[in-house]
Amino acid sequence: MTAAPRPGRQHEPLARTLGIASLVLYGLGTIIGAGIYVLVGEVASEAGAATPLAFVLAGVLASLTGLSYAELVGRHPAAEGSVAFVHHAFGSRLLSLVTGIAFAAVTIVASASITLGGAAYVTRWIDLPQPVIGGAVVVVFTAIACLRVTESVRVAALFSAVEVVGLLVVIAVGSPSLSDIGPELAAMIPGSTDGWLGLGAGTFIAFFAYIGFEGMANMAEETADVGRTLPRAILVAIAIAGILYGVVSLIAVLAVEPEELAGNPAPLIPVLERYAPQMIGTFVAVAVVATLNGVLIGIVVASRLAYGMARRGHWWAWFGQVNATTRTPIHATAVVGAIVFALVVLVPFQALVSITSALTLGVFAAVNASLWQLKRRDPRPAGVTTIVPPWVPVAGGAACVALMAASALHWLY
Repeated sequence: MTAAPRPGRQHEPLARTLGIASLVLYGLGTIIGAGIYVLVGEVASEAGAATPLAFVLAGVLASLTGLSYAELVGRHPAAEGSVAFVHHAFGSRLLSLVTGIAFAAVTIVASASITLGGAAYVTRWIDLPQPVIGGAVVVVFTAIACLRVTESVRVAALFSAVEVVGLLVVIAVGSPSLSDIGPELAAMIPGSTDGWLGLGAGTFIAFFAYIGFEGMANMAEETADVGRTLPRAILVAIAIAGILYGVVSLIAVLAVEPEELAGNPAPLIPVLERYAPQMIGTFVAVAVVATLNGVLIGIVVASRLAYGMARRGHWWAWFGQVNATTRTPIHATAVVGAIVFALVVLVPFQALVSITSALTLGVFAAVNASLWQLKRRDPRPAGVTTIVPPWVPVAGGAACVALMAASALHWLY
C-alpha cells in the first residue's frame, strides 16, 4: 500500500487552479523549448536528409507513452506522477524510490540542457560565457517558480504561446521550400544500413524534443477536474508539438543542406537567412523565450515531484513543506534550482542531452510496465474516463527499449 501522507502543516494541499487551456500551453512549453529550436542540428548530424522522418518517428513512439500517461493520471492523480504509478503497480518502495530519483534527474538535467541551449542564443547579444548567462537565468526562474502556481503557469503559458508563434513564422517564411519536396522525398528514406542506423540515432536524439509531457502528470494535484482535464491536455499537447516538429524539420532540410544544419547550435537561423533575413533579430528573441521557458517549467515539475515523494515518506519531510502564502513547495523549489545552477555551470550541453534521453527512456519503460500491470489487475476501473487498449503500454515499453538499442548500435558501429 502507498504510504499515507503524514499529518501536519508541511503537507497542506496544493491549490487546484489549472484548466485545460493553461495545461495545454504549459505542456507545449515543456515539450517544445530546446527541442526544435536547438536540436534540429544535432538530429541532422546523425540522420541527414532523413531528419524529418526522425522527428515523426520519435513523435509516434513518444505518443505511445503519452497514451499510457493519459490513463495513469486518471487512475492515480498525484504530484509525484511516475513514482505513484510505479508504486501502485508493483508495491515496491525501493522501485518507487529509484523511479523518483531517475525522474528527478531527468527533469533537472533537462532543465540544465535547455538553459545552455537558450544561453547560446543570448550570446548573440551579450558577450558573456554561456554558463554565466545560464546561471543568471536559473536564479531568476527559480524565484518565479516560488510564486503561486497560477503565476508560474501563466508565465510559462505566455512563453509557450510565443514559442509556438516563432515556429509558425518559420513555417510561413520557409513555405516556398515545400515546392521542392517531390525530388527530395526519395533522399529522405535511408538507402543503406548506415543510413538506417543514422536514422535510429537521430530518432533517439529527436526523442529529447518530445520529453516534457510526463511532467504534466506532476501537476495533477493542482488541476481542476483532473480525471478529465489532464489526460486530454497531455494528448493535445503531444499532437500539436508533433505536427509543428514534422513541418518545421521538413522545411529546414529542404531550405538548407543537412550538412549545414548539422551541429548548428541555432539551426533555424539559416532558414531565416535564406527567406527573411530582416526577421533574424526578432526570431532570436523568440528563440530565447522558447528555450528558456523549459527552464521554468522543469524547476516547477521537479519541485512538485520532490513535494509528492516527501509527502508519502519517500524523501525528507522538509521537501514537503508548503509555504502558507504562496501554497507552493518553496524548499523543494530552491534545492532544485541550486542543482540546475550547478549543472549549467559545470556540464557541457551535448552530455546533458544524451544523459536526459537515456534516463527518460528508462523511466518511460517503467511507466509503461506499470500500466500493463495495473490493467492486468483492473482493466476498467470505475471513474476513469480515459482507457487505452492493452497493447499500448506493451508497444510503448518496447519502443523505449528499441530506441536505446538503436542508439547503442549506432555508437558501436
